Amino acid sequence: MIISIIQPDIVWEDKTANFRKIEELISSFRVKPDIVILPEMFTTGFSMNHEKLAEPPGKESSRWMTAVASEGSFAICGSYIVRDKGHVFNRWIFITPDGKSRQYDKRHLFRMGEEEKYFTPGKKRTVFRYEKIRICPNICYDLRFPVWSRNRNDYDLLINSANWPESRRDVWITLLKARAIENQCFVAGSNRTGIDGKDIRYSGDSMILNPRGEIIASADRNECVITAEISPDELNEFRKKFPVYLDADNFYFCLD
Repeated sequence: MIISIIQPDIVWEDKTANFRKIEELISSFRVKPDIVILPEMFTTGFSMNHEKLAEPPGKESSRWMTAVASEGSFAICGSYIVRDKGHVFNRWIFITPDGKSRQYDKRHLFRMGEEEKYFTPGKKRTVFRYEKIRICPNICYDLRFPVWSRNRNDYDLLINSANWPESRRDVWITLLKARAIENQCFVAGSNRTGIDGKDIRYSGDSMILNPRGEIIASADRNECVITAEISPDELNEFRKKFPVYLDADNFYFCLD
């Protein structure tokens, strides 16, 4: 399976401009991917202006993603601001070329950015299969909480869509490697670049890692696309030769 990460300089609170920017980056593909991964809040940047920016399920951003997936014959995913049944969510959406979708609501809201004041945390861990790959989505701050993304031998690819600041660049890289190693899985971390509307700087560093924690594709701080091929067969062979999961501790956690 071929996966591509798009690393844009997100235009602050301008959905139309961001759709256009991402379309331009998609047009630069040299190889057609099976999955295209976008950052957190790819339509707006990490804004708390939900009154202006939140949209109902299935509306503007969802329709754009559906059209792009259909035209490109690939699945596309990323998060944006959704208002659903009176609650506001930082919602990650995965849409296939035939218009089917899966979703995940960000569990760990970034209190240092006051996200918990405006958004409702998700309560459901999501794992699903697309073609031959089982996928577990995370959003940005979720990366710091290994229990939430613990592989119960039920997924092969961990996707994290993020707006991760340059000031914590080393943490981003370290945690992506840790999640790959401890879960014996591929990891795809999609981050933005540039400076947002709050003057927060982002260094990009989007990357794809193998189950050994080795970086197999990476971006610098520029707008770009990175692509890598991941093999479920190679992953299964590695897990058979080095079955760490068989010695994992059992634990349980409760959601409020």
